[in-house]
Amino acid sequence: MALTKKYLKTKPVCKVTFELENLEADQVFVAGDFNNWKENDLALKKLKNGSFKGGINLPKGNKYEFRYIIDGHWANEKDADTHTQNEFGSENSVLEV
Repeated sequence: MALTKKYLKTKPVCKVTFELENLEADQVFVAGDFNNWKENDLALKKLKNGSFKGGINLPKGNKYEFRYIIDGHWANEKDADTHTQNEFGSENSVLEV
């Protein structure tokens, strides 16, 4: 799993790219604060090498909680800025931009 941030010079926005490598899955989505936890709103594209990749532009100066949904199963980003306990007894990944 990989998470990259690119800050735009012309706008107060950060382009966040989510990439999951060498993943044996059919579908991957990202759900979080930024899309009201909609489970099928932000799909990552499956690449020829089996990785999944996608991105979103987020306003700078904020923290966002999120998780991946890999073939219907929730998973965290190990390289997130931090993790926080959620109301379901597990953790959410936290992205700071």
